[in-house]
Amino acid sequence: MKVGIIQSNYIPWKGYFDFIDDVDLFVFHDDLQYTKGDWRNRNKIKTKNGAIWLTVPVKYYSVSQLIMETEIDYSQRWQQKHLNQINENYHKASFFDQVYDEYAGIVLCKYSTISELNVALIKWIMEKLGINTNLLMSSEIKPVGSKTERLIDILTKLNATVYFSGPSAKNYLDYSKFEEAGIGLEYKSYDYKKYKQLSYPFIDGVTILDLIFNQGMNIREYFKSLSLNKPVVRSRKSECFI
Repeated sequence: MKVGIIQSNYIPWKGYFDFIDDVDLFVFHDDLQYTKGDWRNRNKIKTKNGAIWLTVPVKYYSVSQLIMETEIDYSQRWQQKHLNQINENYHKASFFDQVYDEYAGIVLCKYSTISELNVALIKWIMEKLGINTNLLMSSEIKPVGSKTERLIDILTKLNATVYFSGPSAKNYLDYSKFEEAGIGLEYKSYDYKKYKQLSYPFIDGVTILDLIFNQGMNIREYFKSLSLNKPVVRSRKSECFI
């Protein structure tokens, strides 16, 4: 069983959903420390003047608070601001009317934490894209340890045979830990075909809503990587699904 483990992001880019589609089980790493100025509570949309951020304000109390504990700050009127910005920049897109109201319906609901909002939006987008990967929260697993040891603990408890990771993890993953556990390690490839946006030049790395608004739901050719993923540690465990 191939397992991926990533923190939740606010309306993520297409690579996030390509990643989820490539694994048997996707784990939201929600019991990690919340990091400010990251992708947890914000993402980019494209405008005719370039990319801009949509940021969900959160209540930040201390460096020790977890993603699952980070509350959304509803004293700020961010919901209508986000809807106005998306409407202003995408209302001319071919498939805008098919998607906007559903996105708005989720955003206008009051979720207690950024984790709850992110997961709700990700599940909705997965449904739109026909992605059926099983989902789990890391807090349900109660992992122990830190860094690579923590990942190995999660993977072991799930009977995973392969850990699927983004390429940026190359700088901190300890390959020897995977070899000792007999768990394979594979890196995701992010290499995508360009699609028609409302204005030039093409901007990559924005929320997947940009792709959906412009191309509709039948978009596998645009959110699936053109390059193969890269196995780096071979699994020594037999397949055993939970």
